[in-house]
Amino acid sequence: MSSNTQSELSLPLIHQGKVRDIYDIDHQHMLIVASDRLSAFDVIFEQPIENKGKILTEIANFWFDKTKHIVKNHLTKIKLDEVMSAKEARMLSGRAIVVKKLKPLPVEAVVRGYIIGSGWKEYLGFQSICGISLPPNLKLAEQLAKPIFTPSSKAAVGEHDANISFEEVEGLIGADLAKQIKEVSLKIYSYASKHALERGIIIADTKFEFGLDSNNQLTLMDEILTPDSSRFWSLSDYSPGSSPKSFDKQIIRDYLETLDWNKAPPAPKIPEKIMRRAANKYNDIQSILCS
Repeated sequence: MSSNTQSELSLPLIHQGKVRDIYDIDHQHMLIVASDRLSAFDVIFEQPIENKGKILTEIANFWFDKTKHIVKNHLTKIKLDEVMSAKEARMLSGRAIVVKKLKPLPVEAVVRGYIIGSGWKEYLGFQSICGISLPPNLKLAEQLAKPIFTPSSKAAVGEHDANISFEEVEGLIGADLAKQIKEVSLKIYSYASKHALERGIIIADTKFEFGLDSNNQLTLMDEILTPDSSRFWSLSDYSPGSSPKSFDKQIIRDYLETLDWNKAPPAPKIPEKIMRRAANKYNDIQSILCS
């Protein structure tokens, strides 16, 4: 079974996402398999990042455990060999988890502590992000006075997420739930940022996904604080005004920005040296954060 393409299991496939494949177990549980697939600018590439699925799973599980005092999450204690054959469990060891089924909420909960990426581009045009006014003359990658909640819509595979205002989130899911997601997201970011800074890492921004459980309780789902959902920078290299070196797939994004590519399929081929450097970054951040 390839860790890059759809996992061939006896369980029925529910959904194939940009990086993760989801399989049905029963009416309460499902299986999430993290592949080595690369997704950038919402486009899936044929080239995999070596061992990425296992690294993403380990980092996410680390953070789910560290933040369970802030919000519930979708993890269960069910082992792989309880829901599939021993052979399948061995193939998926380290890259698959059994989780609770939730009702997903149609919002990407993005938190920014520094101004970079699409937030920087929006700031240059409007001096605001998601309707939040910011001071003039901010520098690229500058730390914001306080972290801000800048949500986006959830895009289908092959489409682009779009920044939306908090008022739009309230319209999508209701004022009370929107407020809860905002507060929880900012708490997780603050907690994780402190942990990371103590290890010489800046979490520039990140995104969370939430769902509701059978009791309509807010529950953290999908993944959390991995190189696929976050920008990690080295504190020792950080200097406002320039794009910092990162411990995530930014090295791939930066390369793609140099190409004459419209950020739509088909994806261009990325040089092997760039792919190796990205794989090394994933390994490095796992070693630093999960300690």
